[in-house]
Amino acid sequence: MKVYVSLGSNIGDTDENLNEAVARLEKYEGIDPEVWSEIYMTEPQGLKEQAWFANQIVRFAVDPELWAPHGFLSTLQAVEGQMQRVKDQVNGPRIIDLDLILFGDEAVEGGDYLTVPHSRAKERAFVLYPLAELDSELVFPDGSKIADVLSKIDYRIEGKKIYQD
Repeated sequence: MKVYVSLGSNIGDTDENLNEAVARLEKYEGIDPEVWSEIYMTEPQGLKEQAWFANQIVRFAVDPELWAPHGFLSTLQAVEGQMQRVKDQVNGPRIIDLDLILFGDEAVEGGDYLTVPHSRAKERAFVLYPLAELDSELVFPDGSKIADVLSKIDYRIEGKKIYQD
């Protein structure tokens, strides 16, 4: 099953933080990284007075016999904890941020702490642009195409920088 995860970091060696998170996930049975997007520098959303983020999307091949969305999200949160992520400020600086964007073609509607596709994925260029880089034909569970969703948001790309207000 194809599972897409958004990775972000703006503390320390950001590229290394992204690599370390993938390496930690890869140690779990049934989670295999398949393909990585480029790393993009993106301006912070919400709290502007902080360093820009290194963001990337990684597609994992996940064994559906071993993993369901809730368990996978718990594993992402465990890796964040292993890497000393501190959640003390909404949209604040972080050593690592791991968001479950898509889990195959499954749709899980909130109510608890999990919504798949991620509830803000379709609003964020730093998610959509690298997602389209990995799969330009991607279709969300609701039938919307990645190119159509990306065309509806206001952003610009300059080299490896993504700007979105």
